[in-house]
Parts: sequence; structure tokens; C-alpha cells
Amino acid sequence: MNHPAPNSIQARDIAHFIHSQTNLARHEAEGPVVITRGKGIYVYDDSGREFMDAAAGLWCASLGFANERLAKVACEQIRTLGYYHTYRHHSNEAGIDLAEALIRIAPVPMSKVVFQCTGSEANDTAIKLAWYYHAAIGRPGKHKIIGRKMGYHGSTCASISASGKPDMHADFGLPFAPFRHTEFPHYYGMHEEGESEEDFATRMASALENLILAEGPDTVAAFIAEPVMGAGGAILPPATYFAKVQAVLQKYEVLFIADEVICGFGRTGRMWGSETFELRPDMISCAKALSAAIQPISALMVNEKIYQAMLAESRKLGSFAHGTTYAAHPVAAAVAMETLRIYAEMDLVARVGRLGPKLQSALARFKDHALVGDVAGIGMIAGIEIVADKATRRHFDPALKLPAMLSRNLKKHGLILRVIGDRIALSPPLIIEEDEIAELARRLGKALDDTAAELARTA
Repeated sequence: MNHPAPNSIQARDIAHFIHSQTNLARHEAEGPVVITRGKGIYVYDDSGREFMDAAAGLWCASLGFANERLAKVACEQIRTLGYYHTYRHHSNEAGIDLAEALIRIAPVPMSKVVFQCTGSEANDTAIKLAWYYHAAIGRPGKHKIIGRKMGYHGSTCASISASGKPDMHADFGLPFAPFRHTEFPHYYGMHEEGESEEDFATRMASALENLILAEGPDTVAAFIAEPVMGAGGAILPPATYFAKVQAVLQKYEVLFIADEVICGFGRTGRMWGSETFELRPDMISCAKALSAAIQPISALMVNEKIYQAMLAESRKLGSFAHGTTYAAHPVAAAVAMETLRIYAEMDLVARVGRLGPKLQSALARFKDHALVGDVAGIGMIAGIEIVADKATRRHFDPALKLPAMLSRNLKKHGLILRVIGDRIALSPPLIIEEDEIAELARRLGKALDDTAAELARTA
């Protein structure tokens, strides 16, 4: 184990900086990988080593890791109006432009936009508005929020309560009381022998209905779901799943929140995951690729039904008592607006439609690898399941620490991906080129081979 040299940038980090989703004890011993610059889909550490980041950072760097055009827009906006708030009837042109643009491209009719800084905050706001809506229509008892096991919606207290990730609840006193979780709709990992995707989807929808009935339909406010489950391992919905789930939600008058934080802006091959999988949500959260991750900004779109309830409550109470200091920050909004222009100019959806199948084809070849049980993806997102036994779908003993082994071998070959338990998730920047897809597959193959050899030595 290499300990950081005294007074190095790594040592300074260890002394002062707490990192997200990090083993803090190991971090004290090993220190960070310090990224100093980016170019296209590549990033470089402080020693100059190059990594292909095929995770787009945290699913978000859709235009790569540096962009001169967005830098110029940010600089110009800072010089003109570097900040103003949106409280008590104040606004700014960049925020107005962006709200208008989002409503125009929404996958289903939406009425208004609420801005925040992160996807977590957008989902928190959606949860608050679900409660606000039911209070407005005289049903305050409808207060329970249903998420999905292994779903992820952020790290703030309400959004992580909606998430079905027990490791992120442990010892934080979470989830909060009104949150429930229905089944993890991972067909490959969870289906029964001989069960088709459609039958599995029926079982998942029945589980949701049974949960609503057990809790009491008059107590359930909303259901939140990602079109493709990101932090769950890039899990695609099984065929007919969302059609069946939405029928249950409509039957019991449960609001539907679509978390498009990862899937929005071309990732699944359409502008929105809701289009790809025919979702009809009441609210849509988005972030990440909204500004190509160059500025922190998120948005929640609400339909007219939700807005009318907000309007009624505002009349009754005297104000819509919600907001954040940096909502519709003019610099972030200007960068997001320019990002949308870039997407239009590059014909983003057509680009993903052309290159997405090439990525999926390159990855599908790994189905024959000794370690790979399944490969599934759509557009520019995919997941690879690592198994010890293909026939039984048995995973490796956790004592082998497979995720750490995989991560180490990926980085050895200059490749950054998301390793989520026994799955590898890929979501490369949307500017990736065909030759880079081939290079991604080459590096991934070497990392898988090295991992297989390492596992063989431990057997």
C-alpha cells in the first residue's frame, strides 16, 4: 500500500476533505486520485495519467470534461449578472429562457418548472409537492411515498428515504417513516425459472398493488421511479413493466414522479427516458446532462394538475413557501440553455440513435466472457452482470471483494466505469466516437481478463 507523501496534494486532501460514497478509513491510508484536467471523454490525474471516463463522471458529463463554448457563456453571464435570487417575484432572463425551453421539449404536457441545484433537491421538491398536492385537494392522509428496492433518487433526507439502498440508510436514522419500497424489477437477477419478462413484469406490478392495498390506498401519495435504474446497476425495465405499473397507479390515484436525472437528454436514445418507455408522469425531475454537468442545476417539471394545487395553496396560505438560494442561478441557467442549443445543433437524439447500437453491439460480445452473466442496455447506457456461475446466476463470495478488484483492474487499463456490487455500469459521454467505443471495449476486455485471472489465483 502506497501512503501519500507528506505535504503532497493527496496528503492535504486527507487532512481536510471528506469524500462522498468513500471508505473513509481506506481513504486515510491511500488518498485520492486527483483529477487535474479533462479533454473530450478523457480525464488526467496529477501525474499526467490518462483515463477514458466511460461513466461520464457520475452519469452527467454528456459533452465531455471541458467545453470552451460553455465556458464563454458562463464568463459572459458572470460579467452581466453573476447572481440574483428568484424569491418574491424576482426573476432573470436565463432562468425564464430555460423554463420555457424545458416545457417545450417535455415528453408529456407539463405546466411549470421549479429550479434547484441538484437531482437530490429536485426529487425532494417532487416529494414535498406530492404532499402539498394532496393537502390542497383535501386528502392530507395520502402521505406515503413508494420507491423501489435498489432505486436511487439522491442523498438528501427525503430523496434517500425514497431510494431503496439500505447501505445509504444505515445508521443515518433513515428512511423516514412515510416511505415504502416495492420490488426490484431486475429481470435477469430476480426472475423465476421459466418466467418470461412479461410475466415477471406482471408479478412486479402485482407486488406494487399489494403494497398499496396493504398500506391503504388512501394513505399513498406518490410512486417515484427512474426509467432506467442508474445506481441500481443500469437496470432496464422488463417488457410491459411500466404499462402495468402505471395502470396500478391510476387505479389508486397515486401520483407518478419520473426521475429523469440520469435518463434525461438523450441517454436512452430519445430525449427523455419517459419517451423511450412510454411513461406519463405527473412530475419529471432532471439534472446532470441538463447543463452537461458544467454547472450545478436541476429542474422539476410539474403538470397542470399539480400547478393548480400549488396555486390554490398559495392563495390560501399567502405564499408558496419553498425555495433555494441558487434556484435558476443565472450562470447555471445560461450554461444549461446553451447546452440545449448544442444538443439541438448536434442532433443529439439522432447521434445516440446511430452510435448507441454500436456501443450495445460492442458490449454484447462480452456475454461469452467467463465472468459475464448478462449484458443489457439501450442508447448510451448499459449494465454488465458479473457472475461466478452462468447457469445459476450465482454471484461471487463477497469475501473476494470483487467490486474493488474490478475497479482496480479497470483503472490499470485506463478505464473508469461504475462498479455497483456485481454489476458494471457504462454511460459514456454522448460525444463518444465510434473508434472510442472500440477502444472502450478493448480496455474493458483486458480488465475482465485480468479479473478472471486474479479470481482463478484465489480459488
